Amino acid sequence: MNKFYKWMFSTTLMTGTILSISSLSWFTAWMGLELNLLSMMPLMKNFKNKFSSEATIKYFIVQAMASMILLLSMLMISSSNMEMKMMNLMMSSPILLKMGAAPLHFWLPEVVSGLEWFMTLMMLTWQKIAPMILLSYTLDLKMMLMVIILSSIIGSVLGLNQTCLRKIMAFSSINHMGWMIAALLISNLAWLSYFTIYSIINIVMITLLNKNKIFFIPQLMKLFTMNKMNKLMFLTNLMSLGGLPPFLGFLPKWMIIYFLTTNKLLYLSTILIITTLIALFMYLQIMFSAMTLSINESIKLNSLNLNKTNSLYNMISIFSLMIVLIMLM
Repeated sequence: MNKFYKWMFSTTLMTGTILSISSLSWFTAWMGLELNLLSMMPLMKNFKNKFSSEATIKYFIVQAMASMILLLSMLMISSSNMEMKMMNLMMSSPILLKMGAAPLHFWLPEVVSGLEWFMTLMMLTWQKIAPMILLSYTLDLKMMLMVIILSSIIGSVLGLNQTCLRKIMAFSSINHMGWMIAALLISNLAWLSYFTIYSIINIVMITLLNKNKIFFIPQLMKLFTMNKMNKLMFLTNLMSLGGLPPFLGFLPKWMIIYFLTTNKLLYLSTILIITTLIALFMYLQIMFSAMTLSINESIKLNSLNLNKTNSLYNMISIFSLMIVLIMLM
């Protein structure tokens, strides 16, 4: 019974997203978002986790408020003659609230910190698809520049003093949303490339964190205690998430920086690069604390404890950029 209801709500969750991105009217898109919301809430509730109820209520209140503003905006636009800039502002604001982009990001870290890892992955990847596609219909350059800059700064700076890994992933997602909206200014294909690679890195990291039941930075010291090489390879995924070459996460950022500089948006690309360096400092802090030896550990590598599945996951992130570059050559 438990598996059946999860399967059922997962199906309606995907149906809601597909309905939103394929709709021909804003009303149908709103219906898809509501179906997505009503399907997400039962999946978020977990009787083994006492914080999931609080996270579900917070998520429902914020998403219901955003849906109400979106519906009100549709009614106001259809009943009055407004300027295009005002229309874009009214339609973009609830969409930005739904996806958790700055300055409307306040709910995302709090909601994510009360969820299990699988639902965190859904919140940071799948739940971004429909709002991002709808946002591409109402892009206003001046407003989006402000959102990009705020998202990149807030996502990198506020993650520095966190110890909860789920909150760190949430602030990382806010930082990446700045890059994704910048990709939307270029083309939908650029956004799709960035989102796909971001999702792959998230899946690799969250799969291993969930498997080892790790939720806080101090717990990372207990990860792969008998195999330092596996631990180091896993932690390089953080560098990939931060966009450090030669890892896979560098490829979409490289592409976006190229397009921004060719379109004379040098100041925007400079801000994005600086905030990414701050985010990389945050990831390096996690790496150093995780690689610190505990009392019962030795730096000696134990080759007998090598997990092939973990190694395969990590190799995807480490060597994918090289494979892509070889294919392009």
